[in-house]
Amino acid sequence: MIHLKPEPRLRRELSAESDSGWLSRRSIRSSYRCMYFLRRMMSPKQISPDRGSPQFRHTPFQIIHILGNFLRIWSIYSMYNYLTQTGASVVLFIFSCLVPVSLILLLLQKPWKGRPLSNTQVVPSIINGGITALYFVLWGKGLKVCGPLRTLLAEYSGAILGVLSAVLYGQRQYIWKKVGGLTAMLASFYLLSEGWAMGRYSPFKFGGNIIPEVDTEEVLGMKTMALPILAGILSALRRVIARRVSLKNQLKRRLNVLTMASATCFLFPVAMWDTIIGSTSTSSHSLPFSSWVFLSTIFFGIILIFYVESIAEERLHMVFSSPRHLAAAGACIIVMEIFYKMDFSLPGFLLCCLILGFGIYEATSLERSRRESFHKSDLSDSVLRDEVQMSPLPT
Repeated sequence: MIHLKPEPRLRRELSAESDSGWLSRRSIRSSYRCMYFLRRMMSPKQISPDRGSPQFRHTPFQIIHILGNFLRIWSIYSMYNYLTQTGASVVLFIFSCLVPVSLILLLLQKPWKGRPLSNTQVVPSIINGGITALYFVLWGKGLKVCGPLRTLLAEYSGAILGVLSAVLYGQRQYIWKKVGGLTAMLASFYLLSEGWAMGRYSPFKFGGNIIPEVDTEEVLGMKTMALPILAGILSALRRVIARRVSLKNQLKRRLNVLTMASATCFLFPVAMWDTIIGSTSTSSHSLPFSSWVFLSTIFFGIILIFYVESIAEERLHMVFSSPRHLAAAGACIIVMEIFYKMDFSLPGFLLCCLILGFGIYEATSLERSRRESFHKSDLSDSVLRDEVQMSPLPT
């Protein structure tokens, strides 16, 4: 409780008027409150630099984002080694991972509780599940053929949707920027398909290259790179649909459970057919089971990365197809390439990442300007709330 002491002169005037009958005790208390509001609003409030710095507040979320992406990329490299060494079916492996993922998400989120979902939310989520199932199939086949480095960088092809947004929204002044960004992205994917990020085919060769323990693919060409590129576009499309359907974070998590469950249902007949076809050719031997590969794909590659990306969008205002996200993923890829002793060329990889980052920056110029304006308005509103926030009123 705060007791206010007005100025002596004003106190004498108020007491004199109270004695003369002009003011009551209730009106005097109201006058005290008005003076308290005026003083607090007129006096500048000192905000500590640590509390007011956005970088200081966002540091824990940045650490969580980098760690989550590192664990996901680690699981992808483990899955690539498992698929190439055992020759397991991509569809069957992904289906066997999506089944426990759906069960775990159902137990965590419990979408049957809370406000019932409308048909305008359920139907797009089921359609999004079909897109997710197709994305996982193309992504897994692209990973097995192109390798983890090319597949991870091809995921950023979803920025191509930024070119379509400029055409749909009619922003003519952004079209040339987006066309230039699209050209840079295609050039980066072409260099990746020609093996510029590999030690054997990169034009930047230095002495003492590490002999790779894991044999990677040779020059692929853009036809083979079309698999992970198309998977990246589908990944961006499913994120856009999920963002448009869900308005709140809790609703987004509930709809994600529905999307994963429907994706599992869509993959079920494909996985059964693949099992029947594959059983005739691999009936002589059984495939080995790796608990680390399955558990890391389930928890790190699908479940954890969903929550990490949600935190990055809400707290850091960082979407997947952004240069900042590419920089974080690129650092993790370098660590994994060196750790697994892959056929890796650091200068060629950095060149491809720079060209790809420039293409993403130009292709998402319209969306970035909108996010920055929204972020600035959000920051100004938060600062205004901090300044206007006051202590409890005196009683």
